[in-house]
Amino acid sequence: MTSKALSKGANLPVGTSAVRVVLSWTSGPGGAAVDADASALLLTPAGRVRDDGDFVFYNQPEHRSGAVRHVGKRRGGPAPGAAVTDTVEVDLGRLEQAIERVVVCASADGGSFGAMSGLVLRLQDAATGTEAAHFEITATTETALVGGEFYRRGGGWRFRAVGQGYASGLAGLATDFGITVDEEPPSAVAPTAATQPPPSPVSPALRLTKGEEHLPIDMRKRLSLRKEQVAVSLRKHGAAGATARIVLVLDASGSMTGLYAKGVVGDVVERIAAVAAQLDEDGTLQAWTFASNPARLPDLSLGELPEWTALHVRVGALSLFGRKKPPRGHKPGQVDMRQVGIGNEEQKVIADVRAYVRANPVPEPTFVLFFSDGGVYRNNEIEQELRAAVEEPLFWQFVGMGQANYGILERFDTMPGRRVDNVGFFAVDDIAKLSDEELYDRLLTEFPSWLKAARAAGILR
Repeated sequence: MTSKALSKGANLPVGTSAVRVVLSWTSGPGGAAVDADASALLLTPAGRVRDDGDFVFYNQPEHRSGAVRHVGKRRGGPAPGAAVTDTVEVDLGRLEQAIERVVVCASADGGSFGAMSGLVLRLQDAATGTEAAHFEITATTETALVGGEFYRRGGGWRFRAVGQGYASGLAGLATDFGITVDEEPPSAVAPTAATQPPPSPVSPALRLTKGEEHLPIDMRKRLSLRKEQVAVSLRKHGAAGATARIVLVLDASGSMTGLYAKGVVGDVVERIAAVAAQLDEDGTLQAWTFASNPARLPDLSLGELPEWTALHVRVGALSLFGRKKPPRGHKPGQVDMRQVGIGNEEQKVIADVRAYVRANPVPEPTFVLFFSDGGVYRNNEIEQELRAAVEEPLFWQFVGMGQANYGILERFDTMPGRRVDNVGFFAVDDIAKLSDEELYDRLLTEFPSWLKAARAAGILR
């Protein structure tokens, strides 16, 4: 079969379900070190992504539906001028009905596309490797481009050669289609003050937690008030004097970008530190972040709260830039958020926390505080993990930070077939506006009931 040469704007029907789009090029004169990365955007009839999960690229190589996959690069050899390819595979038969177009894009790394030669987009049958068409792309100063697109027409699919360039790079291209991009993730996030309850005397029963004396005075005052409020909530729910190991889990998926940038997540960390200060003997908590993949953060000790927040509460979602070297401000001990990605894979971090608790047993129960803005879709896998965790000394409190889809988490409270109810859930529209009193009351409503049920069932001593 002869490969059909496409000109800009030309289109052809796609006769096979599984197709491969291969971008190929060679370095320009003098072996200029310009590289390229292929990617894909899944678009609705409105020409926009539904969320950041509809962007498939090197940090998020497979769409949640499994229909689009970033295969990766192949190099013809180490010599200057050797051909390089980067490939995206699309299974048109598996695409959801909500998806009307799949746009195949590319971004240049280390220069512009004009510094490359032999820039060609090839359309192949994924099963046989047979090439159906090719499109020679002309570029100058562009650092990102739309190479081509698949689109629905008359009950089938067609492919169009596009060749539209962007001088603003992948950020400009992605934002045009509804992707939220933070080019330079801030290395520090200044927490914002949440609504405070009226000042009240600090209970003499509250202990001074190790390291608390080293905190800035305004933070120390907030912590004292919050510890008192935690103690009040515990007493209200019949759990005065309870102790627990605290684990904090923070969603870092693409849709969380705004909450990190506004300091909302940093403020949440400060408020949860008060829970650890009251329930944990040494006020230390373990922490994880997650998106496509989970990553354990360094332990948070109360006396290090400002520094820890600045170093580890970061926007880690769409790390499109500086992929080959750490971004500016990346310091030893920080998680490279580019490896965390931008998707929603709650079941992976749940499994990580469970494995940690099994490997590090303590006399106290473990109280997991899990913050997410939703986008939950791995319902079966999440349910399997949480059902398996019923016999473990863990209580999972999920907090929804918005009005998104929380899937199985919203329904878990009413699910039968568990010896004890080991999961709590509530959602708020704007957690920054929730008073400490209401936040702690809601966080601690179900945990005391679980403590009693778990002891009665022999799960806790």
